[in-house]
Amino acid sequence: METLTQSSEVRLSVGQCFRTLSMSSAQDDVIGALQTLNSLLDTQGHNSGSSVHQQEFRRSHYTRTLQFLISHIQADWLHNLTETQCTQLWDRLFIHGPPEQALLVLMEGIAQLSPSSSLDHLLSITETFLQSGRLTDLLWSYCLGTGPADSPQFREALLGRIAALPDHMANKLQLNNRTLFLPQNYYPLLAREILTALERTCQALKGGSDCSLTFVAQTLGKVCIQGHSGLVMAVLAPQLSKHTRTDMVWQRVCWKLTENVPHRWTDSVLPQLVQAVPGPGALGRIIGNLVVSNKKAQFVITHKMLLLQYKYETQVLRVVLGYLAADRERRPLLLQVLRSLCQAWANPSAVRHTPLEQQMYISKALLLSVGLLNDSELKDLRSELLQCLLGGMQSHLDSSMVQIRRIGMVVGECLSSRMDINGIKLKFEYDADDDTQELLSLMTPATEDDQDPEYPTRMDSQDLCEEKTSSIASQNECSPPKSKDSDLDSDDELTPYDMSCDQKLSQSSPPRYLRDCIEILTSSDDAVRVELSLNVAENLVRKNPFATKEISVQMTKVLIHIENKFNIDNFLALRQATMVALTVTDCIPVSQYLITEFYSLNYSLRQRLDILEVLALAAQELSKSISNKTDTCMSVVSTSDLTLYPGDNPEQWRQVIEKRIQSKTKRLTKGSTHPLKAAPNRYAPVAGYFFFPLLRNYDKPQVTFDLLGSDHLILGRLIHTLGLFMHLALNAPVAAQMGCALLDFVWTVRYHSEQTVRRGVLFAVCAVFLSMPTQNLLLDLGDQLFETRAWLADVAEGDADSDCRNLAIQSLVLLDKGLKKQLQDPQALSLES
Repeated sequence: METLTQSSEVRLSVGQCFRTLSMSSAQDDVIGALQTLNSLLDTQGHNSGSSVHQQEFRRSHYTRTLQFLISHIQADWLHNLTETQCTQLWDRLFIHGPPEQALLVLMEGIAQLSPSSSLDHLLSITETFLQSGRLTDLLWSYCLGTGPADSPQFREALLGRIAALPDHMANKLQLNNRTLFLPQNYYPLLAREILTALERTCQALKGGSDCSLTFVAQTLGKVCIQGHSGLVMAVLAPQLSKHTRTDMVWQRVCWKLTENVPHRWTDSVLPQLVQAVPGPGALGRIIGNLVVSNKKAQFVITHKMLLLQYKYETQVLRVVLGYLAADRERRPLLLQVLRSLCQAWANPSAVRHTPLEQQMYISKALLLSVGLLNDSELKDLRSELLQCLLGGMQSHLDSSMVQIRRIGMVVGECLSSRMDINGIKLKFEYDADDDTQELLSLMTPATEDDQDPEYPTRMDSQDLCEEKTSSIASQNECSPPKSKDSDLDSDDELTPYDMSCDQKLSQSSPPRYLRDCIEILTSSDDAVRVELSLNVAENLVRKNPFATKEISVQMTKVLIHIENKFNIDNFLALRQATMVALTVTDCIPVSQYLITEFYSLNYSLRQRLDILEVLALAAQELSKSISNKTDTCMSVVSTSDLTLYPGDNPEQWRQVIEKRIQSKTKRLTKGSTHPLKAAPNRYAPVAGYFFFPLLRNYDKPQVTFDLLGSDHLILGRLIHTLGLFMHLALNAPVAAQMGCALLDFVWTVRYHSEQTVRRGVLFAVCAVFLSMPTQNLLLDLGDQLFETRAWLADVAEGDADSDCRNLAIQSLVLLDKGLKKQLQDPQALSLES
């Protein structure tokens, strides 16, 4: 009965205050009503009765009171209050009440009000609420269990307001948002409030009180799942690492905090925490053995961050794997991770279908894991590692991408060195780059360097200065004394003679005729004569077109089969340049011979690649304009050798007249005096001879050559070469036929498993859309365009290779541009109809 009476008294008192504020115009009555409400909120009561009244007011009437005040925020009595009275009587009700209720009512009021001075007043109260540590009080009330007995709906609403306050403010205020409500300011503030609540929790535990971190963990998870984990962890992680270094209570609090994060938010909290901690030791102190007891955390740490995602830096891999290896209970997970990494690295399907970045990431994780094994574990896993080494190296070396083959070589060297199988260590020849250097450096164990600035472990500045001074002194002692007579040594001042342009004298003279070159290349055993022949062969071919056409095919045959048995410098470049010159000089016979030999038996993959490269370079040279010097050399018109006298040269008197005219003519603007000369495209008439023969016999497997099977490297280069031929045939009469044939050819291999082939296909499609006349796109390819566009959209969205995605996007842009241009041309539409 006494409780009901006190509840009724509070209800009647609050109702009387509401009526006074609603109807009374006397300023004294208004101030008295506000003072009554503040007295009900005041926690400094002197008797048990007032304390019961305050608890009843906070529990049942506080939210209703704040809502009433916001609904009357534009009343005259509020504007008649002085600034001090408004702060002490009106604002105080929002700042000193239960923080969870005050925050919800403030957010609701801000959402309802339109831009005005009243809205600015509520925003100022919200800023004061945040800056006065009320968020800490909110979190601490839930830690002590003194918060309201909330429902799941109420807690979800409260978590949503705390975690998404910047979003709500930005949606409401738009460009007039305040600085404190920006994410880069609010979330670090929230992180500091969480740290304060955790510090109070540690003090309470040391004092013998019980606390709960469920609500704090839920707040942390809610913030991280909304994408703000980086801002929060940048503040939390360094401080948690510092406090857990020497305080076991802090460690227990951090363990409990991470354990209480809901499972649905674990994969948003842990990755960012791993990235923010300074080292594996700090991660172990903060989360303890969470991966052993929590299956979701174990999945995130041991599977998701290592096998599914590949966006993290190498330091993150060091932290994760070092954390697993640092404790006896977590070490079995390290062996489990190593087995999974071995399977992923050695899987041929994964090598073909995963991006290069992910393969590099898995290789780093594999080498770091192997480096953390001790001798007994390495002995137990030797067979599995050997199987991984053999299968993985084969899968990587079979790839058509140079980077993947290089990764296989480096990892193979590192694994064989670590396993030390009968003292046998693999050694490959490859071009070192940044990736290979990084992979090799992972086998060196890195020391944990997660010291905080407050705990220096290195020498202070005085020690460093002393060490520097001693090193300088030792260098001075070790340096040889300077001779007093050194200035008298005048030989050092002599300027050496420049011999950089000197040439070696040879007893043999270079050949002057192509037939002599052929004879030397085929039958001579003199290395000097062979080298001289290769050096002058290209020049002889270009200077003697008539003689070249007589023996072009014969000389091409010799160059294809010649070997570098004398180890001549630039042998491949000299041979290739001569074959290109032969193809340019005598296009049709040489190109037909090369293409026929491309599909013949008993040729190596290197020779077939050389044939494709020679054809591509020759086509590029033919498509360029001919210089005046080349025109003179290649011209078939014979000119007289008679030398004209200066006065008889017609060009001379024309220049004299032109100069006189130019000197006596006044022009306001002067354009180019040397206009570009139009030159015929030598490639357009012979484009079909380069293109169509290469499309024959591609689907006929031979004993040593299978384009659609294992020789995917040749297939990718072949498609790329055909695409280049198509691109160079721009404006050629045969371009439309070439485009249709090329699109039909690549359509059958568009889903090839090798990245090189898919890149070649997309390059060829780009070349078709770029070089094929726009009017022929709808006329000749109308039935295929929509299906091609759908396929390109799928590739641009879901292909594993980034280059393939970029080429697909470029193809879509070219296709849409061509179709748009064609559909906007009424003449073309009438012709098509």
